Amino acid sequence: MKIGIMADIHDNVDNLRHAIGYFNSVPCELILLAGDFVSPLVVPSLRKLTGKVIACLGDNDGNQRGIHGGMSIVGPLAVGPVGYETRDGLKITMAHQLNELRDNIGDADVIVFAHTHRPSIVKDRHDRLFINPGEVGGWMFRSPTVVVLDSQTREAEVIDLPEMPPGVFIPEPG
Repeated sequence: MKIGIMADIHDNVDNLRHAIGYFNSVPCELILLAGDFVSPLVVPSLRKLTGKVIACLGDNDGNQRGIHGGMSIVGPLAVGPVGYETRDGLKITMAHQLNELRDNIGDADVIVFAHTHRPSIVKDRHDRLFINPGEVGGWMFRSPTVVVLDSQTREAEVIDLPEMPPGVFIPEPG
């Protein structure tokens, strides 16, 4: 099964739509969202996903009541850590920040986290995969990314979304 992983949307609906389009084209049967929607603004777009969605809140999610309300239509939303086992037996634990998982990894095969906005896929000495999908929003590094994980082969790949234009440069007066 293909699993789409994303985080740190930070209200960038345009980039979220690119991520949704990609996940639907693969197609991903499961989408994990590791927090930082920021506001309910992005939740209606998530309804376009064709796979099952499981999400957790991040540290920048302001209107949590609104996000919870919208996600009641899309899929389960919780405060991390969140555990999930795929039908082929892959055990996943997810939270927005890695430190939230410190004593909660248990027997997970895959650990999903975010917060740094930098994508990474690392195996530890116990052959567990630690996946940070980077940032959908792109506001920090202007290079939005997501990850696709194959639950059978346990191989994951960082997917680059379309690049953002350069940020606005404001010269110092003088």
